[in-house]
Amino acid sequence: MTRSDRLDPEEAHGALVVMAKRPASGQTKTRLSPLLSPEQASELYECFLLDTLDVMRQVNGVHRVLAYLPEGDEAYFRNLAPDFELILQHGRDLGERLDDLLTHYLSLGFARAVAMDSDSPTLPARLVRSAFEQLSGQIDVVLGPCTDGGYYMIGLRKPAPRLLREVQMSTPHVTRDTLALAEAEGLQTRLLSTWYDVDDTASLSHLRADLECLPESVAKHTRRYLSQPTEV
Repeated sequence: MTRSDRLDPEEAHGALVVMAKRPASGQTKTRLSPLLSPEQASELYECFLLDTLDVMRQVNGVHRVLAYLPEGDEAYFRNLAPDFELILQHGRDLGERLDDLLTHYLSLGFARAVAMDSDSPTLPARLVRSAFEQLSGQIDVVLGPCTDGGYYMIGLRKPAPRLLREVQMSTPHVTRDTLALAEAEGLQTRLLSTWYDVDDTASLSHLRADLECLPESVAKHTRRYLSQPTEV
């Protein structure tokens, strides 16, 4: 699909977008090394992405979108997500890319647009559904805070470029800064339950412990990869 093909905002509760990059050895999840080799870290991230797509498929009545990088890798993502719209990310940094995407889908007529990360493989689908439910009322902005101070999800009912373009991403105070800007803009906000993304060895240990307790159906691709009899 292109940016305008087969979109029907009248029939969807909103647009649900996942931000993804093609896994590449030595470039993906580098903070998981040296515990994992560069190749293992890349393979594990692909499992995170596959599990995230499965979570999104559990959210009914939304238009599902995979926003990808780099340019030219559409075929790889088409193979991973044949049932999703594919769209290339545009912007100099994450904030610009998020604003471009969320504003795009809101401008198409979707009443709600939600973007989520692709490295929280155990994220419950109920939290994604809750984002759309919260945005159905008077709430303008929904944030899913991460334990590291960032967020795993942001949802908007109307464009809010300052929240995305004026906040320095990848810092321990992204959520705090976003909330402060939302207040300054007069926007009504709602926080979802705190979750975690997997970026370093500590969060990988958290993931392993989680998988011991969660049902086998949760994060099945990640679970299968980590259970392999290797040095992982």
